[in-house]
Amino acid sequence: MQFPHPDLFDSGMTRRAALKSASAGFGYVALAGMLGQQLPKTARASEIAPLAPKKPHFTPRAKRVIFLFMQGATSQMDTWEYKPQLQANDGKVGPGGGTLTASKFKFSQYGETGTWVSELYPHVAQHVDKLCFLRGLHTDTPAHPQAVIQLHTGTALASLTRPSMGAWMMYGLGTENQDLPGYITINPPPNFGGAVNYGSAFLPAHFQGTRINDTGYLPNLQASAPFALQRKQIDLIQSLNRDLGRQPNAPDELDGVIQSYELAFKMQGKVPELLDISQEPEVVREAYGVKPGPAGSFARQCLMARRLCEAGVRFIEVCHPGWDQHNNLHQGLIRNSAATDQPTAALLADLHQRGLLDETLVLFGSEFGRLPTSQGPDGRDHNITGYPMWMAGAGVKPGFSYGATDEYGQHAIEGRMHTTDLHATLLALMGLDHELLTYPYAGREFRLTDVAGNVVKEIFS
Repeated sequence: MQFPHPDLFDSGMTRRAALKSASAGFGYVALAGMLGQQLPKTARASEIAPLAPKKPHFTPRAKRVIFLFMQGATSQMDTWEYKPQLQANDGKVGPGGGTLTASKFKFSQYGETGTWVSELYPHVAQHVDKLCFLRGLHTDTPAHPQAVIQLHTGTALASLTRPSMGAWMMYGLGTENQDLPGYITINPPPNFGGAVNYGSAFLPAHFQGTRINDTGYLPNLQASAPFALQRKQIDLIQSLNRDLGRQPNAPDELDGVIQSYELAFKMQGKVPELLDISQEPEVVREAYGVKPGPAGSFARQCLMARRLCEAGVRFIEVCHPGWDQHNNLHQGLIRNSAATDQPTAALLADLHQRGLLDETLVLFGSEFGRLPTSQGPDGRDHNITGYPMWMAGAGVKPGFSYGATDEYGQHAIEGRMHTTDLHATLLALMGLDHELLTYPYAGREFRLTDVAGNVVKEIFS
């Protein structure tokens, strides 16, 4: 599908609470990055403008990340991993016990690389020569909540909530667009960690992700007061700050720079327009498979991700839940792939045509994979010992596979990558050294990869 050229196209309220309400949360996040323009020169740069663009540790290969998260664990041997031995030994006892179960879906080779892809993903299959497969991933826990949290924050330990990987990138790099948050998550799952997966934990709050939904509206915008009332709130804040500014103990810098929230207030008019995909030409919406209702949710998310990417958002996550298929595997895979195949392919094509794929890293995957053996009449259980993800775009080799699982797709045997290795590699692609990206808290220096993580340079272009 060819895309058109982009050129076608109450009085007791505290001041801080009122500010958050008046700027609808969205502008409040970006506001924190604008304050440096009017603060004393003696303040530290990190305190003055924490969201301003920062110099990376070394030359980055990618400017931004789009993470397509398939929550629930996609069955790899039915989608991206063709295993002839599994097909040939259907019904036999596997090496670790259990009944080996061949995939019911046909695999074919695509592209100049001859990469095997299931019939479930015919649209993405047309782009295999752009993809870089990581086939030797493994993680620590087979429980969804812990694994999802580990994928997003680097640890599954419940003793201390850690910052999400998007928050770490914001902390390390700042944002490209001071009118927008640098980290946006669309339709994040409410369970399996919830807000922990896009939170900032002990990092300052302005590094956390901003949650939106696939209809293009922010929850805070929907719940905000009428425009005229918001204007009265702002006028009240201005009056309060002018009075308090005359006192010996003046408020902190966020409350003191009253002019900045005027800009945040104005952003309410810009944000809905940016997220309104109805502005896109019909041919573009058709290419993504945009349709009304839940069936078109992922397509809307992908198109919104491209628009946010174009506007300079640093880290964007979109989510498709429902891959936890211990039963009804066959029909579940058909349903989920139908919802994600065309939009994913369209996103890759659209980014490529606009010249954005050369500076944007796309990551596609789940918290873990599935076993090659059956569970009940039509299901597969969790597998944390070997599963794939793929990347595309900035900084990675196209048409390349790194690592491998055994002949049945159960254990990673070559190019093994732990979740910490994935995080170290993602940070490196963004120009950040995972060992240097630290934050002092509770008497020690914390980092996304904790005390582990190796950068897999073999996949770098």
